Amino acid sequence: MKTNITKLACVVLLISKSSCAQNENKPYLKTPATNSYTLELVVPDVEIPWGMVFLPNGDLLYTEKEGKLIRFQFGKKNEISGLPNTYVRGQGGLMGIALHPDFEHNNRFYFTMATANEDASGGNTALYSGTLNRNTLSDVKLLYKAMPDTKKSVHFGSRIVFDTDGYIYFSVGDRGERDINPQDITRDNGKIYRLSDDGSIPSDNPFVGIDGAKEAIYSYGHRNPQGLTIHPETGAVWAHEHGPRGGDEINIIEAGKNYGWPKITYGKNYSGTTITKKLSLPGMEQPLYYWVPSIAASGMTFVTGDKYPNWKGSILAGSLKKSYLERLTIRDNKVVAREKIAEDIGRVRDVIMGPYGYIHIAVEFEGIYRIKPNTDK
Repeated sequence: MKTNITKLACVVLLISKSSCAQNENKPYLKTPATNSYTLELVVPDVEIPWGMVFLPNGDLLYTEKEGKLIRFQFGKKNEISGLPNTYVRGQGGLMGIALHPDFEHNNRFYFTMATANEDASGGNTALYSGTLNRNTLSDVKLLYKAMPDTKKSVHFGSRIVFDTDGYIYFSVGDRGERDINPQDITRDNGKIYRLSDDGSIPSDNPFVGIDGAKEAIYSYGHRNPQGLTIHPETGAVWAHEHGPRGGDEINIIEAGKNYGWPKITYGKNYSGTTITKKLSLPGMEQPLYYWVPSIAASGMTFVTGDKYPNWKGSILAGSLKKSYLERLTIRDNKVVAREKIAEDIGRVRDVIMGPYGYIHIAVEFEGIYRIKPNTDK
């Protein structure tokens, strides 16, 4: 009898722990009764925007998945010439974009795109840099190419961000090879990488000197990271990634850490079958936050400045699946509140802070919107 009581107590304890973790991880998603903002369409008629960044003079530079780099200036779209050929397949194409920290002096910027092998029978994600001269790209350099190329059409990533020390981080998804790539540091894919601005590998990268390791890897165990940003106060790298059916995650990225995919996950296969029963394992990081069900998170930034005083310090994440922008209030590295913004606007692919402190969102088959507070004069 004592044994049975003990077993029952253990079961109750396990259920209680699981429930507490789930409740702590799931603040109620609120939809405000009235909006405190207005959506202004800045760039109309954009098919699949991916990444965007504002130039110092206020021009908007954005990528389109099918392989176009557009400069929006004085209400006019100008396509930038000089891009390498884009491998457009499934989820792959022209993706992330970031300016060099000293762009005002060197005009250098960085982009990720899927590129093909010689016979175009497969491809993978690559990081490039180039110099922008008005509407022409020159001095294009391949800094890193994930290998091997594959015909699989999923999980290319990809986002780019510079940290406060001038190192560049970029993400590549597992390329549909979850049981091969993410947990193996001798292989690309399912990783977040860190390079110097010239493409060289920093000497303090976590796997430098390890036999066979891809020394550009900074963290591993990722599925398909499509959000990457820098915390405005701590300088830490934050990321989010797509889970399968459930299990989208937000993580704080640290050197050499294993974020678990697919050994641990809060998601299931799209068919509803189990990927793993493990939610945690030694040596693997727990997400700061996870979504069940998935929202298909894409694009990520922190709210800065004074335009949105009640939102300052929040995370913004686009939702491809649910067609809204989500605002997550963070306190002591925990999500304590969630709010829908721009509900039913469409597939939100990216979100950034723009000139004068305005939030801008890129929406597939719609365009690029500015979120203007109603209090703004």
